[in-house]
Amino acid sequence: MIKFFLLNILMLSLVIEASSYIEIDITQQRLYLKNNDEVTSSYPISSSAYGEGQVENSLQTPYGKHSIKIKIGTNVPKYHFFNSRQHVPQEAGVIHDPVDTKDDFITSRIMWLEGTEDGFNRGGAVDSFKRYIYIHGTHEEGLIGSKASHGCIRMFNHDVIELFELVSVDTPVIIL
Repeated sequence: MIKFFLLNILMLSLVIEASSYIEIDITQQRLYLKNNDEVTSSYPISSSAYGEGQVENSLQTPYGKHSIKIKIGTNVPKYHFFNSRQHVPQEAGVIHDPVDTKDDFITSRIMWLEGTEDGFNRGGAVDSFKRYIYIHGTHEEGLIGSKASHGCIRMFNHDVIELFELVSVDTPVIIL
C-alpha cells in the first residue's frame, strides 16, 4: 500500500508540460481529459484483469507517463472491429451484460500509447508501445468499470469515439 501511495505521489509530482492531457486512475476505473489541470471530460474505463505492471507478456496495464503515438480508426463505423490494427468492415456483437468472453475485440477506435520513461515503460521488456498498449473500444461494454482487459484501457464505443476526436497525436497520458 505504501509503495502504491508513493508511486501516486511521484506520478502527481511529474509536471505535465501540455495544457491538455489524459489522466487514467486505475483505482477509480476512470479516464479524465484535463485542460490546464481542470477536468473537461470523464469516462468510465476497464483496465487489466491481471493488475498493473510494466513487463511484456504480463497482460497488465502499465503505470507512468505515456503519449498517444498513433491514432487509428478515423471514420470507422461504431462497433466495427480491428485485427492487427487493420479495420475489419464488420460490426462486433456488443455485450451489455457483465460477461467476460474468450475474445478481446478492439472496436471503433485505437489510440496507441508510447511510454516516455526509459527503463520504466519505454525500451527493453517494459516498452508500452511494443506491448501494444492502447486506449480502445470494446465489445464487452458490460465490463466497463471493472478490471477486465488484457492490459489496454477499454472504453464504451461512444466514449472512445468522442475522446478520439478531442485529442491529438502526442497528447500526454498518465496512468496512475
